[in-house]
Amino acid sequence: MNKIFKKVAAVALAGVLTATAFAGCSKTEGEKSGNEPAKTSYKIGICQLVQHDALDAATKGFMDKLNELGAANNITFEFDSQNASGEATNCTTIVSNFVSNQVDLIMANATDAMAAASQATADIPIVATSITDYATGLGIDNWTGKTGFNVTGSSDLAPLADQAAMIKELCPDAKTVGILYCSAEKNSKYQSDVMQQELTKLGMTCKEYTFVDTNDVTAVTQQIVSDKCDVVFAPTDNTAASNTEAINNVLEPAKIPVIAGEEGICKGCGIATLSISYYSIGQAAGQMAYDILVNGQNPGDMEIQYATELTKKYMPERADAVGVTIPDGYEAIVTE
Repeated sequence: MNKIFKKVAAVALAGVLTATAFAGCSKTEGEKSGNEPAKTSYKIGICQLVQHDALDAATKGFMDKLNELGAANNITFEFDSQNASGEATNCTTIVSNFVSNQVDLIMANATDAMAAASQATADIPIVATSITDYATGLGIDNWTGKTGFNVTGSSDLAPLADQAAMIKELCPDAKTVGILYCSAEKNSKYQSDVMQQELTKLGMTCKEYTFVDTNDVTAVTQQIVSDKCDVVFAPTDNTAASNTEAINNVLEPAKIPVIAGEEGICKGCGIATLSISYYSIGQAAGQMAYDILVNGQNPGDMEIQYATELTKKYMPERADAVGVTIPDGYEAIVTE
């Protein structure tokens, strides 16, 4: 019996060794040993809410950063970049296709894209950018600076207290500020609420002017003129960014200055902005995506990244047209 037992044990041990050897030879293609990445190529789905300069720059920064990191480490990234044409329902369709195609990561550019992605999957990591306030966009109470689940990213929020101070600096005699934004964009409402608090501290009265979509932008903007607002604040609002010409056609002839939440809106209808670089926040998101895919970081544990470089910028000709003198310390925006 002892000999039989030894024989059976030997056979079993041989089987284990054979299985182990086979497993060692059956690594997936591209798997590396040591500290090198297990994969050498990744598929990334990009959902951008709408096409305009700011979001385009963020997407470019994201892709450029990943391509830069990939080239340095022999890793390739395949991008499937889709534009939702400003429709939240299109975001849902786009990210659902990404999930079906089993992409390795979803990049969501703007709040509606992030919301759609987070609803579509709890497993695929999501890196967002151009998000003003993640707590508002994701409906998170007791915000800690990170989500705790499969979403992270970078923010396009410039300090709202500083933007309020800019309005006071440029229009010191202004009494009434009209805040113009799309009611469908949660982050615009968040900015409006905070700006009203900050502007009230500075002795100004605020009134909200909200449009539903592109069809009523002109009519709502004309109401600002009728109400004789002294100045307008336009937050980082994607619908407003796509309709700056319509806004400017109403406000510039009425000599009502617009202080914009970002440079793209400022170019189209504003006189000044506290500018961040959307390309830079896109690059920050790209670095985060790399850390998740290649270095194994958990998106839920990653702090949201914010722009660190803020620049006061202005549009010289439009400032002259509405009669606002720009003080020292502002950089002129160069337009093509």
